[in-house]
Amino acid sequence: MTGIFESAFQFLFKYRPLVYEKGRLAFALPWPIYVILLVVGLALVLTLLTYSRARAKSRRDIIMLATLRTAALAVLLFCLSRPTLLVPTVVPQRNFLGILIDDSRSMGIADMAGAPRNQFAQIAFAGPDSALGAALAERFLLRFFRFDDGTGRIDDVTTLSAVGARTDLAQALDAAQRELGTVPLAGLIAITDGADNSESSALSETLLRLRADSVPVYVIGVGQERFERDLELRRVEVPRNVLLGSSLVVDLVVEQRGYSRQTVRVDVEDEGRIVASEELRLPADGESATARVQFKAEQPGARRLRFRVASQPGELVTRNNEREALVVVEDTRNKILYFEGEPRFEVKFLRRAVSEDDNIHVVTLQRTAENKFLRLDVDDPEELAAGFPQTREELFAYRGLVLGSVEASFFTHDQLRMIEEFVGQRGGGLLVLGGRRALDQGGYAGTPLSDVLPVVLPRPGEESPGDFYSEVTVEATRFGRLHPVTRIGGSEEESAARWSELPAVSAVNRITQVKPGASQLLSGKGDDLTEPLVVLAFQRYGRGKSLALPIQDSWIWQMHADIPLEDMTHETFWRQLLRWLVSYVPDPVMASASRDRVGPGEWVTLAAEVQDETFLHVNNAEVSARVTSPSGVTKQVPLNWSIEADGVYHVRYAASEEGLHRVGVEARKEGRFIGGHATYFEVGDLATEFYDAELRADLLRRVAEETGGRYYTPETSSMLAEDVSVTDAGATVVEERDLWDLPLVFLLLIGLVSAEWGYRRSRGLV
Repeated sequence: MTGIFESAFQFLFKYRPLVYEKGRLAFALPWPIYVILLVVGLALVLTLLTYSRARAKSRRDIIMLATLRTAALAVLLFCLSRPTLLVPTVVPQRNFLGILIDDSRSMGIADMAGAPRNQFAQIAFAGPDSALGAALAERFLLRFFRFDDGTGRIDDVTTLSAVGARTDLAQALDAAQRELGTVPLAGLIAITDGADNSESSALSETLLRLRADSVPVYVIGVGQERFERDLELRRVEVPRNVLLGSSLVVDLVVEQRGYSRQTVRVDVEDEGRIVASEELRLPADGESATARVQFKAEQPGARRLRFRVASQPGELVTRNNEREALVVVEDTRNKILYFEGEPRFEVKFLRRAVSEDDNIHVVTLQRTAENKFLRLDVDDPEELAAGFPQTREELFAYRGLVLGSVEASFFTHDQLRMIEEFVGQRGGGLLVLGGRRALDQGGYAGTPLSDVLPVVLPRPGEESPGDFYSEVTVEATRFGRLHPVTRIGGSEEESAARWSELPAVSAVNRITQVKPGASQLLSGKGDDLTEPLVVLAFQRYGRGKSLALPIQDSWIWQMHADIPLEDMTHETFWRQLLRWLVSYVPDPVMASASRDRVGPGEWVTLAAEVQDETFLHVNNAEVSARVTSPSGVTKQVPLNWSIEADGVYHVRYAASEEGLHRVGVEARKEGRFIGGHATYFEVGDLATEFYDAELRADLLRRVAEETGGRYYTPETSSMLAEDVSVTDAGATVVEERDLWDLPLVFLLLIGLVSAEWGYRRSRGLV
């Protein structure tokens, strides 16, 4: 449509719109001539009015005839004034022109009538019919550059191979401008599909500099703006660290066009072994779909998981059908403190449910009488010898905390505040069970713990403790059917059905509301209830999370007469619940890499957050990373404290050896070991160019507009040579172009005279 408009504009106005944008209107006659013309024009107008008044039949005729004749006279006077357009144009062979050609992988996509995108550059500048290259070479001194994540000079465009793993358009423009900064530069031409993987802020800064230096960028966009048939695995949501044996529920977002209502297969591979598959029914064209796959993390260590959507007939790009994710499966022992305020069956069956889980260690502290406690599964005789922890160091040594039926008045205010900090600052997991001394019945409303909980605690009213009792059947909410904690069946439907089949349990806490931002996984209905009870809910709080399970006898799901002996529902639920409780709980020292996967030689930022045993940040520590390559070569790298954040240390590191690299971080303060942690990153082939690989025309138009250039397609690129010549950049001269002979002027003059004659004839004035 733009080409048709420009052709019509040029036919009427003699020159293309760009000439008028760059030019300045001027008149060639000196000012006395204008005065004479004005006087003659006024005399003619008066004559016309007198003539029209004598001949016309009505006032309307006078006005119409005078207007038409005056307009025709004005057009004639415009021509006599010799209007010209002063246009800056380049001096031939005195200016340089930088031509940047994208050499990344996406340029190899064959979506231009079956030909790859990079073929356009080769035809335009190296082929036998390279009219564009010849037209530019006639006016400019050409310098060619190839670019992907780096930029380099080339002499022969036929050497382009489209193998670059990434594209950085900002650095390419910067590099070309720097190299040509000492010569008259008329502008830069970029031939690309816009698959720019650099930061948007970097590109914005580059465009500002180019505009300030008067360097226009002319962009030729290659490729299709919209694939007719394509599947793309847009996003994979998977945790970075999981416990060995944990069940993972992973969401995969798939975007598609051209495969409406079809069914595709989604596979998950662990080191080449398929661990899960799911059939996904695609929605209407252009809509995204979410596939949920569930599998277990059965192998310890850093696992490279590959998620793949089966390729479909007609896809131009299939590399965007898969994504990889690095998941660290930890075979570690996670300590959870379970504090119970009274003897009850829940203690026995909770401990039994996780007794065979080597990754969960539940230390139990049970109050048997006033100031008397039973300690179970402690690591040493001193652990919990004084009862519930009195200090942050003692409590923060655990990763999870379970509170049973124990009243709020048992704790001091400092202990309640310490529990709040255990979740919010330490990042631990808190689970509060129901009971006659728990939650609202235990007087927790208004305490620091009430802020942490995901449920709303009603304040004590007329009912006294023990007045409320209800038996409820449990149902999974819609969110609970998907969550790894409450998914106790092979599928969402099986899980929902299994919850409804379980025996009823009892509740003595009237908890019916969750807080804004909290999520409810299970609800309970009873014949004597006017509204459902909350059975399981959670929320994020600070660095950690809190859960509420306001029932008092989940052990019934194990011991009820209707439950078969071999049924493992109770054990499965508690294992999943406690494993998730301590998932993502940070250690005092936490290592991380800015990217899971980088190309050979690319920089990755290694970082560490350092805290002491009370989880206060340490700024004066000695922190180092031992990087172990796939071949076993180790390198010690010191990390420097970042002044931007407390306790954060980082360093940039580049590795060339492909494969998985282990980063072991250790922190010391004055020679004393604070802690250590390990993370991983992988060096290898990057497929980022194949995601969102359609022509990004909007981005390229922005590049052109913000620098004073223009955007072209291969079909309109023939106008490029003429447009680049009309510029005020580099060595230029001012060229005068006549406007008196515009086709529009003659058409307008003929039209006005014809209109006057036609009007006079229709009114009988001839």
